[in-house]
Amino acid sequence: MPSFDIVSEADMVELRNALDQTNKEIGTRFDFKGSSANVEHKDKELTAWADSDFQLEQVRTVLTGKLAKRNVDVRFLDLGKLEKISGDKVKQVIKIKQGIESDLAKKIVKHIKDSKLKVQASIQGDTVRVTGAKRDDLQAAIALLRKDITEQPLAFNNFRD
Repeated sequence: MPSFDIVSEADMVELRNALDQTNKEIGTRFDFKGSSANVEHKDKELTAWADSDFQLEQVRTVLTGKLAKRNVDVRFLDLGKLEKISGDKVKQVIKIKQGIESDLAKKIVKHIKDSKLKVQASIQGDTVRVTGAKRDDLQAAIALLRKDITEQPLAFNNFRD
């Protein structure tokens, strides 16, 4: 029976490249001269450091620009709150979303069932598997989800006939 999986995964290689470019640009820009602004990567989170709120905003702007140039969707980033550390310095933890959360997965399954397409959707961990009798029905389900689900970037892989 034909099927495919709906996943939400950031390209970590491109994200790391964008991060390196961001740190390189911050190191060479005149307005960051003498500051301790940078972005660090650890597991599935980024930490942005800067000397002031304004500089932190500039660091995030540079980061999102570099991510956009490398075709990494900025909806993968979940911005945490600003934390003041010693003196004037601030930091912000930015989580990288991986996988489909259960609320969004339930919304996807419900949306597919409400569409009256002849496909079945089931939640399997942090992915959603869609099966159907015809390939055309599966392609219609993909088109429907691309159009209507915008909270998180979705990828459709493991398409089997």
